Amino acid sequence: MGVKGKNPGLEPDAVKLVLERAGLRPTSQRMALCRFMLGESRHLTVQELKEWADLHYPKISLATLYNTLNILVQTGLLRPLKLPQSDKVIYDTNVSDHYHFLDEKTGELFDLDPEMVEVSPRLKSGYRVSGIDVVIRGTRP
Repeated sequence: MGVKGKNPGLEPDAVKLVLERAGLRPTSQRMALCRFMLGESRHLTVQELKEWADLHYPKISLATLYNTLNILVQTGLLRPLKLPQSDKVIYDTNVSDHYHFLDEKTGELFDLDPEMVEVSPRLKSGYRVSGIDVVIRGTRP
């Protein structure tokens, strides 16, 4: 159930450039967070990211973590996804157009290629669609 065009990750120089363009100093902590989050296509919550940071870089503050997340969202390198009936925000490192499948048995979220799902909004004239978030729920075989 993959999606083409997954982010292969950013090299240290590219991470440094992203942070500098966003007006942030490329500290070793921010560089580590960015390389971890953008290293492969995955769906991370703040709690999961904080657990990783506590294990590898215990001095990373929650403020630095949120600041880095916000900058990555603003620069288009992360996409926040809020699932219905949940308070958690999931940060998606795959920012290409795609949909999701939520395995209700395991709680895992998987990417679905848009070619696997047909969505045809029929809106009246004047509506402008900026994005479509689709989450299909069920269980995988």
